[in-house]
Amino acid sequence: YEDLPHLYDRARRWLDDLPTRDCPRKIAGALSIIRRNYAKPISLQSVADELSVSTGYLSRLFDRNRVSNCYKYFWMLAILNKISVEKTSFTYNELLDEMIVHAWYMVTEFNLKLGPCNTTDNLEEVVRYISTEYKLTSTVEEGKLHEFLRTTENARIDKYKEKLIVNVPYCLQSPFYPAIKSPGKSKIAEINRQKHLLYYFMDFQKLDTRVEVNDEWAEYLIRNKEILKDWVNYNLIGYLQDRNPSVPGIADKLAKPKKRNLTKVTDYWNLLIELDPSIRDIYGKINLSKEKISIDHFVPWQFVAHDELWNLSPTTKTINSSKGNKLPRWEEYYEPLALLEYKAYRICDDNPVAKAKFEECAKYHINNMDVRNSLYAEGLDDGQFPERLGNILKPVYESAKLCGFQEW
Repeated sequence: YEDLPHLYDRARRWLDDLPTRDCPRKIAGALSIIRRNYAKPISLQSVADELSVSTGYLSRLFDRNRVSNCYKYFWMLAILNKISVEKTSFTYNELLDEMIVHAWYMVTEFNLKLGPCNTTDNLEEVVRYISTEYKLTSTVEEGKLHEFLRTTENARIDKYKEKLIVNVPYCLQSPFYPAIKSPGKSKIAEINRQKHLLYYFMDFQKLDTRVEVNDEWAEYLIRNKEILKDWVNYNLIGYLQDRNPSVPGIADKLAKPKKRNLTKVTDYWNLLIELDPSIRDIYGKINLSKEKISIDHFVPWQFVAHDELWNLSPTTKTINSSKGNKLPRWEEYYEPLALLEYKAYRICDDNPVAKAKFEECAKYHINNMDVRNSLYAEGLDDGQFPERLGNILKPVYESAKLCGFQEW
């Protein structure tokens, strides 16, 4: 709980309305302190001192010095996703399935690495195995994936799951019982004797072992699950950024986006093609004046996770589908892209209608002012523009190659 000060701006919006009567005693006390002192410069330590608890009471769950792999984040998120008023106990299998579903899109679509370099990560590996073995796409519906995991019998999947539960169910709560060294399944009885834990272990039966969330915590977790999920995800983002140092936009790659809208970009390019019917796509050299265009990300969206205008160009749906999430060969396709983007730049410079359409599109698809001021400055010639575009695009392209995106 004492991590709420780190989420202070968001917490203040709901703090005054949050009842304390159903919270665990320590949480209720901390809420009371923050309510009384919200206008004063209070600190995590001052709250802890008044409650007579350690500042590490909950925040140490995800202390980066204690986290060597991703499992704790996904285990806690699984509990938060599954818990409800009606359901406060879960089998290992239920939580492991939730972990796989949660990791699915970031691994299969964005190719994120979940474990340390040169180390096998069993969560990442089981996701990749299922995707390859059963030909399940990155966009498979969560409900169908849950159903698949619930009904499929596969010894290899079970082996991955067994490896995942060697430590995390017992080590996640280790800040609550520092006296227990090397907590594991052999120490379940000793762990269960501790007070005020988040959950306890029931009916130990391998993957069917059940954990029961403590009544002290259940209501609090249910009532504040969105805030708590944000807190876990915040810690997960930092962990994943360390494991994927060359990958941009980690925060946008935790889950499948609800909807992507390229309408303004499509309208922009349709107008340019109408004004200059000679415009061709950069891959097949196809004249686009009589084609229904499809917007391509030169560096795949699966890597950049954004729709910035400088990385977008028109092509046909067939070519876009064929290219997929591959990188166009730089030596072959960068020059045609730069020439096409420069042609668009010149049309907008010469035509007020095109310029207005560009400005409308730029509000949503140029989000970096340094790029705006450099690449779209007035008066660039056919040498300056390609050079500036290359300076922006080439580092992103090279990072994608380092992350395993194949050339096309």
